[in-house]
Amino acid sequence: MEKENKDIPVIGIGMIGYGDMGMAHSNGYRQMPYIFWPPPAIPKLLTLCGRNESKVREAARRFGYQGYCLDWKELVKNPDIQVFVNVGPNNIHMEPCIEAARNGKHVVCEKPLARNKEEAKKMLDTVKKAKVRHICNFSNRMIPALALAKKMLIEEDFGQIYHFRVNYLMDYYTYPEMPFSWRMMKDIAGSGITADLSSHSIDLARWLCGEPISVTAAIKTFVGERTLPGKPASKAKVDTDDYSMAILEFDNGAVGYLESSAVATGKRAFIGVELNAENGSIYWNFEDMCHLNIYYRNEKNKLTKGFHKISVTQDYHPYYKAWLPFEEIPMGYNATFVHTAFHILDAAVNNTSLEPMVATFEDGYKASVIGDAILKSSETGKKEYISY
Repeated sequence: MEKENKDIPVIGIGMIGYGDMGMAHSNGYRQMPYIFWPPPAIPKLLTLCGRNESKVREAARRFGYQGYCLDWKELVKNPDIQVFVNVGPNNIHMEPCIEAARNGKHVVCEKPLARNKEEAKKMLDTVKKAKVRHICNFSNRMIPALALAKKMLIEEDFGQIYHFRVNYLMDYYTYPEMPFSWRMMKDIAGSGITADLSSHSIDLARWLCGEPISVTAAIKTFVGERTLPGKPASKAKVDTDDYSMAILEFDNGAVGYLESSAVATGKRAFIGVELNAENGSIYWNFEDMCHLNIYYRNEKNKLTKGFHKISVTQDYHPYYKAWLPFEEIPMGYNATFVHTAFHILDAAVNNTSLEPMVATFEDGYKASVIGDAILKSSETGKKEYISY
């Protein structure tokens, strides 16, 4: 029986950050109720927080918030806000999320969860103690084709996993006109591409393959200085990485390779994910995100044996039943934020389980542990062992 409108609770949303991720998450909350109808709750966009008053005022108006503030403490103390969303720079992930949880708010935090494993552990311990629901937004988990891959790995017998690899290649740092930003400052970002891109790859490795037990890595900064925004004659030193490579060993005997680059010239958004196992293989690429390529070694029909390209656009595939009433329509990246909004509100209202499909602060913490091991291995030139 469908809920009557009057039976659907309203949940207040407060968000830090009004840049690209602020827009993406806000759009997710605005779309979610009419996509996942009847929704677990109606999100009410109450307050958007940022440091630049003119910019955050304009963003709040554009995104549909009732108001804005300049101090995140106003968000975490506001009793009308039940879900706190943090999409700010990495150095303001820990304290606001901790205070929000202590004030009984459910928390969504963009990846990486924190600048390092120590901060991430404090965040995890706090949300557990506060008994609030929590998501670390590794958005690739929200993509239907990858959700289907996870489902198949759970339900089907792929046998022993041999190899797992992710190539996360982009080229936005290749261009000299790319100005200096906070992601190029270690004290704010924690690290560069290791935090920004490899954190996604680490999560996919844990989610699809298994728990890493060791890592051997190398990172590099190819572009060592950047022009300051608005000051073309002035440059600042970059002290974070723009390339990261890691070899992982897993607890199930598999070996993995994670490569991330922001200087892969010509690669605009290439994320290649491949798993090779005893009884089959799975391959997916972000540039063709609605298809999943699957190979079964024991396929009986020799005439069709080979990789099968599955169009993950049917109503029996993950998430698709909630969307358009006709099949074969591809879903885009922005839909992942609608899915995140649904999951946090469903968990908050109905106490539904997030694991294993949605990443929580537990996953964010473990990704931070592995990320720190990548940085240390690159520094020492030695294999680092993973311990949570």
